[in-house]
Amino acid sequence: MFTTTSFLSLVLLLLSPLTAAIKFTLPPAKIPTEKCIWNAAHLHALVIVTANVGPGPNQRIDIEIIDSTPQRNVYLSKKDINGETRLAVTAHAEEEVGVCFKNYLSVETRTEMARNMTRTIDLDIDIGADAVDYNAIANQESLSGLETEMRKLEGIVKEIVDEMDYLRKREERFADTNVSTNQRVQNFAWFTLVSLVCLGVWQIFHLRAFFRRKYLID
Repeated sequence: MFTTTSFLSLVLLLLSPLTAAIKFTLPPAKIPTEKCIWNAAHLHALVIVTANVGPGPNQRIDIEIIDSTPQRNVYLSKKDINGETRLAVTAHAEEEVGVCFKNYLSVETRTEMARNMTRTIDLDIDIGADAVDYNAIANQESLSGLETEMRKLEGIVKEIVDEMDYLRKREERFADTNVSTNQRVQNFAWFTLVSLVCLGVWQIFHLRAFFRRKYLID
């Protein structure tokens, strides 16, 4: 029987973005290269980062959560993470949030020994409604299964509304930019036309004066 709960679950499945853990290896170095995983996040969106770092001797993994604004805001920084680490931040701008890792090779380890050394990182990033623990909310507020699904649906719908509002603002900003650019192009075209006309008139009078000095015309 197709119940209301089943219908809500289907809607949640269709509306929810697919999230999957990212798994990669990171080689060590005395001065390591930073590896960042970027995801778009709306203003005030909750971002939950779960990093599971595999074992690796003579290596130190540092994590840093930043955004893509010109200021490159650092939300959180933690050194020497091992095993499972769970971090939570709130986005401060309509930009991308980056989770960056560096794998430092210990000082006493020679660089040539690090060629076959790596550490494996399982990374899972949940943003917005995906980052909310609805089971904890249900237990705290004594919500039924249907009420919990409704709460999830409310969070997802809010995300969709925020996304539409963000796209609308971007469209308005782009439209204003287009209007301003078109106006500048028109002004430049008129300036060019007037300049050419003035130059042509000046050339005519200049040539007439030159020919008169040479007694070529009266």
